[in-house]
Amino acid sequence: MDFNFTAEQHLLRDSVSQYLQRNYAFEDRRKIVTSSLGWSRDVWQELGELGLHALAFPERRGGLGGSVVDMVAVGELFGAHLLVEPYAASVVLAGGVLAALPEHPEAGRRLERIASGEAIGALAHEEGQGTADPALIGTRARRTPQGYLLTGEKKLVLHGDGADTLVVSARLAGEPGDRDGLALFVVDTAGTGITATPFVTLDGRRAAHLRFDALEVGPDALLAEDAHDVIRDAVDGAIVALAAESVGAMGELLRTTAAYAFTREQFGVPIGTFQAVAHRLADMKIAYVKARATLLHTAALAEAGRAGTRDIAVLKAQTGRLGRLIGEAAIQTHGGVGMTDELPVGHLYKRILTIDAMFGPADHHLRRIGIAATEPQPAT
Repeated sequence: MDFNFTAEQHLLRDSVSQYLQRNYAFEDRRKIVTSSLGWSRDVWQELGELGLHALAFPERRGGLGGSVVDMVAVGELFGAHLLVEPYAASVVLAGGVLAALPEHPEAGRRLERIASGEAIGALAHEEGQGTADPALIGTRARRTPQGYLLTGEKKLVLHGDGADTLVVSARLAGEPGDRDGLALFVVDTAGTGITATPFVTLDGRRAAHLRFDALEVGPDALLAEDAHDVIRDAVDGAIVALAAESVGAMGELLRTTAAYAFTREQFGVPIGTFQAVAHRLADMKIAYVKARATLLHTAALAEAGRAGTRDIAVLKAQTGRLGRLIGEAAIQTHGGVGMTDELPVGHLYKRILTIDAMFGPADHHLRRIGIAATEPQPAT
């Protein structure tokens, strides 16, 4: 396996980095977050012009045929600059599910609109249990002569209040089988039958709880009757993409903290020369290198089709644990000023904490590692 970015990926990173440095400075981002929308349509359009909306999707669906490593390459930059636009919600999550259903005409049509930037997608899956385990889904879909009625509630749907397209998981009522008919539907957000409770997440992003009150959808809204594998793969892909954001935020915290430590003086010398601070910086560096190495290793496994449950769990657990270590050390080094809104330090740490909480925190994935270790391993 090659753990280095290709020349093309370096060019992509350079283009995205230059754009963000020019147009997404921390002060620009603060204004965007406090706006009524909570993200910038201009920035979203310009990211599309860079090809990022279509990056991960197949060419026959209007995409660029990019890879997992391509997503990691740009994800680190998104994390370092604290991007709040709906990339994870629309492209990674909703788009990831739709891309896994290439033969379904409605999925293809919706995916093309997401890839072109015409529509914002969102995945409505979790129901307040703190993990994406399909066994915990209680939303029901009942067959009718006209299609289906969806009833249930989804929690923490990223950009759920502003999305054009919702991809919703639900159980087909009365369906036989061990998997109890866990299905996927695609829903327009316009119209009645959906009640949204919008809010702002810890890291400043927009999200909503969604309630479906016997929402009527047509027969074409059913994307898949047995969607366990599709949901699992989409969540695993999202974990890798979000881990890249977390590692990007860790790297920015390390850079910012080191610069501060060798600029801030006490007793006439930089505090970075104090043994305790120097050791803390060294611990931060080691933690960052570990997290990034785990990210690149897992991304390479995923691109080769060899990333299993244990690999994804290790990545999620490592980035969660090591991200907390780096964030706490950065705030300790900066002192009280590290938690002010005027500096990015606290915002970067909040982003790391939010990513850790999504799809199960580090402790949850450590338990998954223990379970995976007891399961039979596939022959290689």
